[in-house]
Amino acid sequence: MARDYMELMELMARLKEGIADAFPGKTWVKAEISSWSPRTNGHCYLSLSQTRGGKVVAESRAMIWKWNYPQLKEFFERAAGQPLQAGITVLVRVQVNFSELYGVSLFIDDIDPAFTLGEAALERKRAIEKLTARGYMDMQKELSLPRLPYRLAVITSKMAAGYGDFRRHLLENEAGYAFQVDLYEALMQGESAPASIMAAILEIGEKPYDALLILRGGGSELDLACFDDFDLAVTIATCPVPVFTAIGHDRDYHIADMVANRSVKTPTALADLFLDCYAAEDALIDAAENRIARDVRRRLSDEGMRLKVLDARTAQGVGDRLNVMGGRLDAAHNRIRLALARKENDLVQSLQQRSARISMGLMGMVNRKTLALEEARTRVSRGLTRKQHEVAKAVDVAASRLKYAAGARLGMAVSAVALKEALVKASDPRKILALGYVLVTGQDNKVLKTVDRVAVGDCIGVRFADGSLRATVGEVYTEHVDNDKVNIA
Repeated sequence: MARDYMELMELMARLKEGIADAFPGKTWVKAEISSWSPRTNGHCYLSLSQTRGGKVVAESRAMIWKWNYPQLKEFFERAAGQPLQAGITVLVRVQVNFSELYGVSLFIDDIDPAFTLGEAALERKRAIEKLTARGYMDMQKELSLPRLPYRLAVITSKMAAGYGDFRRHLLENEAGYAFQVDLYEALMQGESAPASIMAAILEIGEKPYDALLILRGGGSELDLACFDDFDLAVTIATCPVPVFTAIGHDRDYHIADMVANRSVKTPTALADLFLDCYAAEDALIDAAENRIARDVRRRLSDEGMRLKVLDARTAQGVGDRLNVMGGRLDAAHNRIRLALARKENDLVQSLQQRSARISMGLMGMVNRKTLALEEARTRVSRGLTRKQHEVAKAVDVAASRLKYAAGARLGMAVSAVALKEALVKASDPRKILALGYVLVTGQDNKVLKTVDRVAVGDCIGVRFADGSLRATVGEVYTEHVDNDKVNIA
């Protein structure tokens, strides 16, 4: 059975005729500019749309010819006080045109400034005024980002190209800075987007994140309209975590950007913001390291010079002290030698005097005895010759004993003098040092007589019979520790 049909061209021709009949002249149309694209050739291409309940119910292509666009744009902006751009509801006069190839197009040749702000722009303006009046605009600005933010929560779509660019730029940085990036997926356009984003923000706000990032690539004004939602703006403002946004193109600036702690144009710029925190800290550390190294070098140089001066002073002081002590030892030796010589002379003179007195006494005694004997011989007579001989013999014996006793007494006196001389010579410090003993002085150049004045690491002086040396104490032993030691070296 054959069907009746017509060629597509005929259908399009009838539609064109019908539209021309329905709209023979120009018509005023109220619509929202959902996209805006001036071209380099002078024409301006745009999309007009109408929404109900957050959904687009009608949309059409439109354009303003280049010979009309500059005057129309200037007239609108002067009368409305704002730029002609996407997102505003306007009342425009259009000529309906139908093309068999491109369908319906609306050619705009006039615009009514009475609809300057448009419905969407008015709603956006009211939301901004309400947020400002309630103090929401500055809440996020009062939160501070940690010096080195590490834990980052990202709200975006997992398949968004901007999210991939952000991760690569942040996590594959040349400096090797490390970050924890957790993704919270949410709808990023459409009627349900604000509620989805708010749910993610509330979940993140209960966790210890350093920053919350909202990422959304470019799109039409209609696609990005969810970021002008009042409730979403309040949720961002009251979030306890600093919120950063990178939404849309360079020309886009939404209420979500206004209430955020900070907004940037692109996801990579947002990654740079956090990388710059670490780079700035690195720069501070490098500067501090350079200052410390410079100060240490200067301090070491100063201490080296000070040690050299102290070493020279110490060496000079020790040398002077040794010279003084050497002079004192020489003086003491001379005094001891003079004292020994005087003592020796005194002893010799005393012995000589005593010997002379003993000799004189003995001679007197002998003379007295001789006289007595002579008297006895005279009285006794010759008959007592034998007795005389006995008496003479007794006298000789007594004389021998007296001489022996005197000699022994003289020898004892000489021995006592020699002993005292030996004691004096033995007390000579150089004799004592020659026996293997040493004279030890502490850091104060005083003679050390006990280990209580010495600590490990002290510098001490040691004087021998043939010279002296400086030493550093490595260990100190007390009398109790040394009881069972044979050699403490």
